[in-house]
Amino acid sequence: MARRPLLRGDTLPLLGRVWREWLSPHRGTLAVVLVLIALVGAATGLYPVLIKAAFDAFDHKDASGLAYGPLVVIAVTSVRGFALFGQTVLTNRVVTRVEADMQAALYAHLIDADLAQLGRESPAAFTQRFTTDFAFIKEALTRISTVLLRDLAMLIALVIALVWMDPLLTLAAAVTVPFVAGPIGKVGKKLRRVSTTTQEQMGRTASLITESLQGARVAKTYALEGYLKDRAAGALDEVRRLKMKAANARGRLDPLLEVGGGVAVAGVLVLVGQRVMSGDRTVGDFTGYVTALLLAAQPARALGTLNAILQEAAAALSRYFALMDEAPTIREKPDAKPLTVTHGEIRFEAVQFRYRADAPALEGIDLVVPAGDTTALVGRSGSGKSSLLNLVPRLHDVSAGRVLIDGVDLRDVTLASLRANVAVVSQEVVLFDDTIAANIGFGRPNASQAEIEAAARAAAAHGFIERLTEGYAFRVGPGGGRLSGGERQRISLARAFLKDAPILLLDEATSALDSESEHLVQEALERLMRGRTTLVIAHRLSTVREAGRIAVLEAGRVVEIGRHRDLVAAGGAYARLHRLQLSDDTGHDPHDAASA
Repeated sequence: MARRPLLRGDTLPLLGRVWREWLSPHRGTLAVVLVLIALVGAATGLYPVLIKAAFDAFDHKDASGLAYGPLVVIAVTSVRGFALFGQTVLTNRVVTRVEADMQAALYAHLIDADLAQLGRESPAAFTQRFTTDFAFIKEALTRISTVLLRDLAMLIALVIALVWMDPLLTLAAAVTVPFVAGPIGKVGKKLRRVSTTTQEQMGRTASLITESLQGARVAKTYALEGYLKDRAAGALDEVRRLKMKAANARGRLDPLLEVGGGVAVAGVLVLVGQRVMSGDRTVGDFTGYVTALLLAAQPARALGTLNAILQEAAAALSRYFALMDEAPTIREKPDAKPLTVTHGEIRFEAVQFRYRADAPALEGIDLVVPAGDTTALVGRSGSGKSSLLNLVPRLHDVSAGRVLIDGVDLRDVTLASLRANVAVVSQEVVLFDDTIAANIGFGRPNASQAEIEAAARAAAAHGFIERLTEGYAFRVGPGGGRLSGGERQRISLARAFLKDAPILLLDEATSALDSESEHLVQEALERLMRGRTTLVIAHRLSTVREAGRIAVLEAGRVVEIGRHRDLVAAGGAYARLHRLQLSDDTGHDPHDAASA
């Protein structure tokens, strides 16, 4: 699978990529932010200078200085206040826009991703990336402006003020910096490792909780509540342990910064105090210098903790870009042409398919699905029926051989045109939490209400829809949970009727229904299949007696092809399946014979 190398090491390459791909379109707004940050820094740097001037004015009993001093203070603080407000508003505007754009890009990538890629993590784990991971990323982007840039500007301005007031003393105070910077770097590296592990564990925990809630019926039936509670408690406790580890690592920064700042201030108090006592410096010099030093402690401390936040964000960004950089294997050729179905014949030529190198699913399949007729796939569970069906809309690609429609290799046509010519109805009905009209309308987005209702009538769904309080405006709930299984299946059939595709794929569309619902759905299916090239996975052999061809699969190979009567008479694999299903009348389970 084509992948670019995962970014490792320093955080700067990750932030550089965020700038190139997401922040650079906002460079105009960010330029204004930088100007405002410069104003904040300059105004902050003036604070100790104003205090020094005020105390000197007191000493010299300078009336004019005392008169204008307060006005200057008001002006400086007003500039700083408005600059802070503008910088905060503009920063939040850019950060929230970048966050939304990155999330939208991730969602689009996942929607376009291969089934194999999506299958490696649960939906809950992917969803967790949109919350926890982006909380770290958003925090880092915000802090870069409010801490890295603003506090750095303030610190630079205050250092300039300190150097202007006493360069030798400033140099002495700076001696403490190396003793604090080294431990801060070590804490940051540890936080990045812990943060990566924490984010992965939170994804696993989200998956576990979602899985447990979705399986509530089985859990209650088999009295698994205790097991599930213990498993969830263990996973949540592991998240707690990792969070505590990260919190303890961050907690080490506070005493480091506190002690370092205290040592610097104590040294300054001693040195400046002695010089004031000896008459080398004024009280204004003393007060201004100590004020500047104390003001510098806050941005210095913020910059010290910033590294921890950036390392946590770097872990999230590494996961984000690793996923975004994974190219799908199901891709269009640059010269792919739209597919035009003239007859609808499907041909499998020497097809092989593997989910993994050690897991062959199909081996040497040669099969022709005649245009306009029905071909059934039967066989035991794991024989390869669903794998073969999924190759037609290119949900997977062949490992060897080729699949053709009307003589055209599916890899030579555009995905959109291929899938526009294929309708799928399966036992696993997917409905979205929207209205019935919308769920049917997904078959053809520009369809009118009359066309939607006509499709519902053809699928034997119009009757029950009219009995609902809101009719076609009835919201089906998450996964269609407000409808019965038979109702959901008929909505799915109506969607296929509306799509009116020349090729129809049926994956055990009636296997999970009660007898009455199955009868209604089977009648609708027969109407839908007329005149279409249909490839159907058969659960009950009785449903495919009239199929034009029946292909029997065993261990990923086609072992028999023929009509129902001929295959029964041949006494082979199909006849054995048929006898097993006949024995169901005496109490045996038909799923042993021909489940997919």
